[in-house]
Amino acid sequence: MEVVHPRCAGLDVSKKDAKVCVRHAGGGGRKTVETVTTWSSMTSSILALREHLAAEHVTCVVMEATGDYWKPFYYLLEDLPGVQVMLVNARHVKTLPGRKTDVADATWLAQLGAHGLVRGSFVPPAPIRALRDLTRARTAITRERGREVQRLEKMLEDAGIKLSAVATDIVGVSGRAMLEHLIAGERDPALLAELARRRLRVKIPELTQALVGRFDDHHAFLARVHLDLIDQHTTAIEALTARIEVVIEPFRGFRDLICTIPGISTLTADVVVAETGADMSQFPTAKHLASWAGTTPGNNESAGKVKSSHTRPGNPYLQGALGAAAMSVAKSRHTYLGARYRRIASRRGPMKANVAIQHSMLTAVWHMGTTGTIYDDPGADYFTRLHPDRAKKRAIDQLEAMGYQVTLAATG
Repeated sequence: MEVVHPRCAGLDVSKKDAKVCVRHAGGGGRKTVETVTTWSSMTSSILALREHLAAEHVTCVVMEATGDYWKPFYYLLEDLPGVQVMLVNARHVKTLPGRKTDVADATWLAQLGAHGLVRGSFVPPAPIRALRDLTRARTAITRERGREVQRLEKMLEDAGIKLSAVATDIVGVSGRAMLEHLIAGERDPALLAELARRRLRVKIPELTQALVGRFDDHHAFLARVHLDLIDQHTTAIEALTARIEVVIEPFRGFRDLICTIPGISTLTADVVVAETGADMSQFPTAKHLASWAGTTPGNNESAGKVKSSHTRPGNPYLQGALGAAAMSVAKSRHTYLGARYRRIASRRGPMKANVAIQHSMLTAVWHMGTTGTIYDDPGADYFTRLHPDRAKKRAIDQLEAMGYQVTLAATG
């Protein structure tokens, strides 16, 4: 096989150390030499490894994406002059079954890198990595705050308080006021129901019934604990959001651009910027971006038969944000994406329709990031204008199926 990198290194990284195989390809009758050494994962040892690789004139370093343990090695080696550092997906570099050891893995990575048989994963530059840390932390804390609200709701169910059956948000302005008065010792359902605000006031009779229960001092103590934790999470989310607004400043133009896509809010756009790097040159086409994000069908064909077309694993943070955006735009009656969602959902179900909308959003993001143009919505009647005869026939068939006799006449 052709040798692309005569001097290549493979790193099998773990929490405490890394097995490093330095491969010197033979030539002119010389034998290929592979030397495996062990290096600690401490920063001082990695810096020594850096000098060792430079002394060995290594031109390519290959390592697996193992948890977060690859980060100290990658960040200290990525700027090594004249060296291509590749972080590769573990799914793409599996060795033969029954022969898996740390030394064998390092040697296998070095061999793959030497022959150019691996492809590096996308690792964004340092400013994007900082933004990514912030957006992922905000997502995690937001989810934890949601879990805390669920725990509070379970506690209220235990006390016989059915507030969540009437109020959509039990920690909104009205719900929070009722809970604070319950904790303070108020037990009169009529007085508690009068604390409702705005549109919830029309449900005062239902609230009065829902607030009848066996709420006691034990439940008051637990409610106080849950509410304090919710407030702490809210404070942390606000601090992270403020910091994100500072860090995202160099990419604000791209964020404002993709915010013109229906369904993509500022919070969603923050995640898109952090996960894609706001640099569409990393992805040759829109299809590459969609495939990297895990919003395209997988390929699993054998003997001419397609066994499965399930989507392959992609970026979970990007998928989560786009999934919520797709659910939001699906409710829209005046956008192309809303019409596309309903068109696909009627035939293939809501889950596949959601993934299709994510794919459409990413396609728009790639084209907008590449050309710098704002989003131009084709309109909710796009498919009707695209195939007017088909739309007319479908409407007539539906009316005739209901027992009507349809006669068409031109207007104007």
